[in-house]
Formats: sequence, C-alpha cells, structure tokens
Amino acid sequence: MGDPVCVQLLKQIGKADNVNVLRSLRDQVHEHMKGILQMSPVEQFNEQLNELHDSVICRSIILAEAEMARLGMGSPPVPYAYLLFGSGGRQEQTLSSDQDSGIVFEDSVNDSEEARAYFQQLTLIIVSNLQQSGYPLCEGNVLSNNPEWCMSLSEWKVKLNGWFAEPAWEAVRYLLIMADGRSVYGEHRLAFELKDHYFNNMIDYPNIIRRMLDNTMRHKVLLGLFGHLLKEQYGSDAGSLDIKYGAYIPLVNAIRLLAIQAGIRDTSTLLRIRRLAMHNELESDEAAGSEQAFRLFLRLRLMTTEQNEGGLYANNGKLSSRNLSREMTEELKSALRHGKRLQRKVFKRITGRLM
Repeated sequence: MGDPVCVQLLKQIGKADNVNVLRSLRDQVHEHMKGILQMSPVEQFNEQLNELHDSVICRSIILAEAEMARLGMGSPPVPYAYLLFGSGGRQEQTLSSDQDSGIVFEDSVNDSEEARAYFQQLTLIIVSNLQQSGYPLCEGNVLSNNPEWCMSLSEWKVKLNGWFAEPAWEAVRYLLIMADGRSVYGEHRLAFELKDHYFNNMIDYPNIIRRMLDNTMRHKVLLGLFGHLLKEQYGSDAGSLDIKYGAYIPLVNAIRLLAIQAGIRDTSTLLRIRRLAMHNELESDEAAGSEQAFRLFLRLRLMTTEQNEGGLYANNGKLSSRNLSREMTEELKSALRHGKRLQRKVFKRITGRLM
C-alpha cells in the first residue's frame, strides 16, 4: 500500500484500544478514501479500501476477545476463523458496506456447549463493535451472531450436506453466499477445510449447478431492447441507474457461477476472471472484456448515492444518470452489452440452450 495516509491509518487501527477510537479511525478512512476516489486507479483504490476494511474488522474482533477476557469468559476455547461473505468475502467492499459474516470453530473434544456459548457471546460483541464503527447489519441476517452462521466445522459440514441434498431456493442462495466466503481472522485452515467440503459436494451433486443458474440469472443488466439505459421510474431515485443490481451484480454472479463450475476457489471477481482465462473457461477477449466491464462497474458503484443513517454508512447502489458524461454513458452501454453476452454464455454452457 503506497498511500502514506493509508499506511498511517492501518498502523493506528492496529493500535486502537477501544471502539470509540476505532470509530474515529473508520470515519477518517471514509473521508480520506472518498477524497482520493476520483484520482485513483480503481483496482488500486479497491485494494487499499478493502485492506482498511479488513483491518477495522480484525481490530473489532481483537477488542471483542479482550472484552470477553475482561468479563471473565477467558480466551477462545478452540481455534476459530471469522468469515466474510458478500462484497467483504470478494474483497469488493465499497465506502459503505454492511456486515455479512460467520464463524467456523474447531470441534471441541471436551465441552462443545461451552465452546458454543463462548462464540455466541463473542459474536454479539463483535457485531456490536462493527455496528458502532459504522457497519450496518446484513438485512438477510447473514451474521456471525446468528447461530445458523456460527457453528463448529462438523456442524457446518452437516449444514452444507443438507443444502446440497435439498436445494430449495433459500438453500441455493446460501450455497452461493458460501462460495464467496473468505477467512479474515483466526485459523484460516478451518475455512479452507470448509471450502474443501463445499467443492467435494459440488462433485457429488453435479445437478446443483442448474439450480444455481436460476438464482444467478435473476438480475438482468439495465440495458433495454434497443440499447438504451433502463432508469428508475419512480420515487426519490427516479432517473437514476441501479448500478449495483443492474450492472455489478449480474456480472459478478455470472463469473462466480463459471468459477464454481470450474472448481475455482478464489473469491475476488478479478481473480476469478483471470483463473477462468488460465483454465480456458473464458477466451482471452472475453476475459479482457470482463475485466474492463468489472472495473467500470466497480468505479460506478463506488460513486453511488451514499447515506449516513444513524451513524451507519449505507448506500442504495443507485447513481444519477446526470453524473455520467456522454463518454462514460457510452462506455457503460458497451460494458452492459458485454454483461449480457456473458449471461448468455453462462446460460448456454449450463443448459445447452440459447438464452
């Protein structure tokens, strides 16, 4: 990380001794990164921003462990890994991303209930620390303090087995969420073993990819039949473009499904594109077009409307079309056309039919 301000912020975050200090540093991260957004190469900016987010999250966990010790709960009874999902798992968090998290802990040889009780209390503190630091809760309750996302390794394996065996819509959604999972703190080997189990199940249940396709194709690109941009029609966002669900998510989801089918375990979209090209799952021109489109969608997503509600950083993924120059509008249309072609490729590869 070459930015001296970012380097200094990382050092300060690593030394923060309470949540109030951490919140102040999180605000400084926000203001600094917002200030350099327009002048920074988007890939470099994304790497710096996500390293800072990871640092705040890790420090929140360390402070929570210290609070548990202060409360007389001791140290973690078994090793564990703190998992990030969604944009955090893909290392694509924006200036205002929410919490998507989970925990996998090692099976206890002594007292599994004691371990469960410890992690249930620990995660309550972690989630609270992050909320106080400006990170909203996941609306879908994919949170480490939800017992359904805080389990031992053996419990996680049983849960995954159930999702693969009975792939209802919600189960498939959770499996796609798991594909983006990344360990940010603790014993990373636990996350790797969980991912091993996931991909072994993909081999055992080859038809699951067809069920994943329905979820993947749910969001369409915001390009009309005659090549015009589809804008929001009603409400306070009328005239704006839904960059998150009409550009970014369709491409991210398509690349993720190709990566899952190819057994690629990287979670970052750019890394997935590059691995797909290396495995000849994408032609070189398809990979180059995907990278170019992704970088544009990522930059536009970073520019989307931002709100600070009750001290929490949040945005709705919408961008006023007035913020786009004519040149950028044409670039967006070209990238969306690529996104449509990519969706058609995924559909044909999995179904054998044209979309």
